[in-house]
Amino acid sequence: MAPTVSGSSLTIEQIEAVARRGEKVELHPDALERIRTCRGFIEERIAAREIMYGVNTGIGEFSEVVLSDDQVREFQKYLIYNHAAGIGDPAPIDHVRAAMLLRVNVHANGNSGCRPEITDTLIQMLNRGVCPVVCEKGSVGACGDLAPMSQIALLMMGEGEAFYQGERLPGGVALERAGIAVPGLKARDGLAVINGSNLLNGIGALSVYDAERWLKQAEIAAAMSLEALKANMKPYDARIHELRGFRGAVTSAANLRKMMEGSDLVSGKEKVKVQDAYSMRSTPQVIGAARDQLRWTREQIEIEANGVGDNPIFLSEDQTVLTGANFQGTPVSLPIDTLGAAITMVCVLSERRLNRLTNPALSVGLPPFLTKGAGMFSGLMLSQYTADMQIVEQKTLSAPAFIQSIPAAADQEDFVSMGMNSSLKTRQILDTACGVLGIEFNAAAQALDFRDYTPGVGTRAAHKAVREHVEFLDVDRPLHKDHNAIRDAVKKETILEAVESEIGELSTY
Repeated sequence: MAPTVSGSSLTIEQIEAVARRGEKVELHPDALERIRTCRGFIEERIAAREIMYGVNTGIGEFSEVVLSDDQVREFQKYLIYNHAAGIGDPAPIDHVRAAMLLRVNVHANGNSGCRPEITDTLIQMLNRGVCPVVCEKGSVGACGDLAPMSQIALLMMGEGEAFYQGERLPGGVALERAGIAVPGLKARDGLAVINGSNLLNGIGALSVYDAERWLKQAEIAAAMSLEALKANMKPYDARIHELRGFRGAVTSAANLRKMMEGSDLVSGKEKVKVQDAYSMRSTPQVIGAARDQLRWTREQIEIEANGVGDNPIFLSEDQTVLTGANFQGTPVSLPIDTLGAAITMVCVLSERRLNRLTNPALSVGLPPFLTKGAGMFSGLMLSQYTADMQIVEQKTLSAPAFIQSIPAAADQEDFVSMGMNSSLKTRQILDTACGVLGIEFNAAAQALDFRDYTPGVGTRAAHKAVREHVEFLDVDRPLHKDHNAIRDAVKKETILEAVESEIGELSTY
């Protein structure tokens, strides 16, 4: 069902549906009326020659420069030209579509001051599959994502470039083929398109959507490893986590119990240690902490998605124009950044369980490096190397960007969020996490094949799903194909789907 954009009810699930699956967008009638009312208010002020930032003044360091009537007409064009200053490869289409949807939702609040034609053009582009070509890098995450959003705004003048029906085309050609009229830019229109942290927040929204599913898979892999390592089941008792009170840990422990239900380890048929290592028994606490962080990130991103991220803000009902800093990306760059670090933390835990699976001194009777022919064969020895390399990449990327401000615009913009860095590196951390987790899946499945007791129902389903992508390692073979196959399975969530079809949906929060 098409999301009806009202300015106040957009969810991460709707953002994902529009960005990736082409769901159509509708503008709520009340939102259209708010946009029209706000535009009328601005036009009255322009006629009265009232000075308004970014409407009849320059921007940034030039905010004190008042423009003549002729300059106001030309200013929008040059505003977009000089801000379309990005660099690098085109951003993924789903990222750009998410940003466009979020900008429409800002307009729907009726405080941005653009003409309704501008908002409608963004909606038509979404619904007809015209996606502007946007350089991935260039935004500092304050005054909005100015550089990338300006490449979107170029299409409002029939300029720039766009992807349409699999082709990269001049912007005007793409719009013409899609049957979309070029609206042009009049006073305020340009800044109303670019002055918000919409691209970095769109990337963040998609990362949250994916991270929620990735954490479920982290628990599935953990359950497989725990069962293969003959874990003591007491640390996953609900009462332990309820007594401490962290929601994420309660959820994580419940998911692990659901996975391992019916296991011989749960029934007591297999002898286990009195107490396991931290990387085993603290799994609910660690993954749970990531869940708690992720819940906060989701909340912040959805607040931003439904807020008025703009400057200035036009309050037609109060006959007031307010200038401020609602474009500042810090409220979302901080949680997006720390989400990346939380994912890295869970990957570090995954690698420590991988180490216990492959190290004969720690694996409770499993063969060295999970091979029957140790010495002649090295089994999964090198899989750990590959996991470790990826984790160092993640650790490097986990240094926070939100404290890395570099002043710009002659110190008028002297604190910026660097939120685009936060979003891009968190996206990279999450992509890499699929490879790390895939290696644990592969090792856990190999280890379970050496055990002669019965694992839980969910664990068995996960093992079967892994084996549909990677065969048992009987004798050594090149492992890069296995690693890539199981990484892709994690990305596509096929193991998660197999498990949930067997035992029911795992909890998210």
